[in-house]
Formats: sequence, structure tokens, C-alpha cells
Amino acid sequence: MKAKLFRIFKDEKQTLGEIQIGDLSLFTLELPDLNNDGIDNNEVRKSCIPEGVYRVKKHNSPKFGKTFWVKDVPGRSAILIHPGNYHYHTLGCILVGLDQEDLNGDGLIDNKSSKKAMEFLLEYDITELEIVTI
Repeated sequence: MKAKLFRIFKDEKQTLGEIQIGDLSLFTLELPDLNNDGIDNNEVRKSCIPEGVYRVKKHNSPKFGKTFWVKDVPGRSAILIHPGNYHYHTLGCILVGLDQEDLNGDGLIDNKSSKKAMEFLLEYDITELEIVTI
């Protein structure tokens, strides 16, 4: 099954979006987008992954439990879709949430109910992820 991630807001600290699969829509939080020209500037632990279409498979992470592994990302490894609330919870992975707001008063948007969002996402058998900016 194909999921689609729409990136809808970017700044120097984070990238916000929405992942859609079937009738499910969840919020996403990633590192800032430093990919100005394809995979150039695709810096590990500093930037979100480039736009594109990626293979995805379910994965049991020692740290995060049941997740999805985004495969074949140029210059990257171990990119996961997993729960997380704050921009500093990701080193390049895609964090999911049921809602978003500034939870800690730092002026940045955070994910809410990320573990519950991951539970909903795991109900789907995602095999492909397309990432686009709108």
C-alpha cells in the first residue's frame, strides 16, 4: 500500500507535514529541509530526507518498537517512521502525531499523541512512501 507525505511548512528548525494512507491522515515532524537541489546538502542528522518515492517495510526497532523503515534513501540509513513529539526527537526520521501545537512554549510546533498515531499507522501495510512538498 502506498502512503503519501505532504510537506506543508518548512523553517530553519523543522519541517511539518501530513502523511496520508487510505482514510488515515496524520501529522508529521522532521528535521529542516536542507535539500535545495535534490540530494545535495542531504546531511545526515541535519536535514530531512529528499523528496522522492521510497520502499517501506515494517520494522521492529530496539529503541522505538514497531515502526516503518524507509529504505534506499540516498546517503542515509536507518530512516524510520516512529513516534516523537519534538524536533529534537529526530535525527532524520519522520515523526508522526495525531495533532500539533507548541507543547513546551519554545515557539516551535510539536506533535501530540505520537504513540497513538503510530498505533493507527501500523494498522496499514505500507510498502511505498512518496514524499512531496506542496
